[in-house]
Amino acid sequence: MTQRYRRGRLALISVLALVLPLAVTGHALADPTNNTPAKLTKAVTLNGVLRHLDALQAISNTHGDRAAGRPGYQASVNYVVGALNAAGYTPTVQPFDFTYLEDNSVLDVIAPIFTSYRKDLDFTYTDFAPRAEGDVTAAVQAVDLVLPPGATANTSTSGCEAADFAGFVPGKIALIQRGSCNFTVKAFNAQAAGAAAVIFFNEGQPGRTGLVIPIGDATGLTIPVVTATFDVGVQLVNLPSPVVRVKVDVNTDTRTAWNVFAESQYGNANNVVMAGAHLDSVQNGPGINDNGSGTAALLETAIQMSKVKTNAKVRFAWWGAEESGLLGSDHYVATLPQAEQSKIALYLNFDMVGSPNHFFGIYDGDDSSGTAPVPIPPGSAQIEDVFEKFYADRGLPSEDTEFSGRSDYGPFIAVNIPAGGLFTGAEELKTAAQAARYGGTAGVAFDACYHQPCDTRSNLNLTALDVNSDAIATAVITFAFDTSTVNSVRAPGKSHGRAPQRGVPS
Repeated sequence: MTQRYRRGRLALISVLALVLPLAVTGHALADPTNNTPAKLTKAVTLNGVLRHLDALQAISNTHGDRAAGRPGYQASVNYVVGALNAAGYTPTVQPFDFTYLEDNSVLDVIAPIFTSYRKDLDFTYTDFAPRAEGDVTAAVQAVDLVLPPGATANTSTSGCEAADFAGFVPGKIALIQRGSCNFTVKAFNAQAAGAAAVIFFNEGQPGRTGLVIPIGDATGLTIPVVTATFDVGVQLVNLPSPVVRVKVDVNTDTRTAWNVFAESQYGNANNVVMAGAHLDSVQNGPGINDNGSGTAALLETAIQMSKVKTNAKVRFAWWGAEESGLLGSDHYVATLPQAEQSKIALYLNFDMVGSPNHFFGIYDGDDSSGTAPVPIPPGSAQIEDVFEKFYADRGLPSEDTEFSGRSDYGPFIAVNIPAGGLFTGAEELKTAAQAARYGGTAGVAFDACYHQPCDTRSNLNLTALDVNSDAIATAVITFAFDTSTVNSVRAPGKSHGRAPQRGVPS
């Protein structure tokens, strides 16, 4: 499956010496009888999970973040490897090279009141090719906007014609609304009118309010361009004489990241249950909910299962460079031979399981809500059933969350491997109905610190984290002993019905 970690081993060992004490102190010895949901959930304690999160926070405090390609990620790998070794596993580490991107772009209001907008949530750079960079601070001038927006998409023609820039003051930053022509047309018209930079924002109809990332041939464009949400555009329009800083500064090179794996000592190697969580944070943030929460809960589950004699082989995974585009899980699946893919009964994914304004979301494996934008492999509904039963048995509410492929289960479902998992919410706003069911605050993001420096050890709902740690343990131990609902295999070497034949869908 993976190669033993050799390249860079000495560098990892040097950091491991610093973090290993965190990995081996304070843990109860794993019990070989932790072989039922009741026993394993008793062993997987909130305090055990929090010890791992304290260690990840300490790593971020030292290195600034835990992003792939940076020292904090290497230290996070060392921590997980050390904890697994201490529990009796023989972990493997899979290196892979990736295009490291460091985004230092800025969109700030300088006057009349300072506001710093959030990268990748409120604004981002465009995917124009080539991408012009620069750092401009200037007054903003709106260009032929339609506010409130028209009833239908592409009502706005903002910036589509040179005449839209009549009276535009050279040197200002052009604020342009999405609409009926290509973004590149708008950008070149702004440049021709003397704009020092451009801010695009979405048009404003339902489904056209979030970030949209323009693409296109921008040969000859020399001014920096960013794109923002509809709300950001409206805020800038409503400010009196705003002065804004637009900076586009994006650097790339090739760096190495790592996936970490640990397998159960026991179990049928031809019937593999995988469970994974991404280990990396975003840049400039500790990533404690996203995704220290999934990392820590899965790690504690693995530790407490280390001596259990499972029927299926259980393979735990901690993925690298998820925040760069699911790169670690994608590399693993893409380099896994078809014969090995076919041995994977199912994949469980845990990404953000302790959001401070949480809901209990279960990936919608049967697409009962009708929102899946991707094909769902058969068997995924049966995974959803296990999680639904867990919450129901505890008298807790739960609900479907979109089976979107947005996290590390994406590469698995792309090759028709059944998948499921948990999610407690990111940047979306909690509804009044959800607040009535789960508590918390309606109209506020499930995680207001999503992808931000404030995603620290204090950015957790400990009740949600405790409950979901038990849910993770329950699902893993359930399938470790019986995958028959998913692939008809009930015991080592005994198949009751033909296991699904899988391949990459055409």
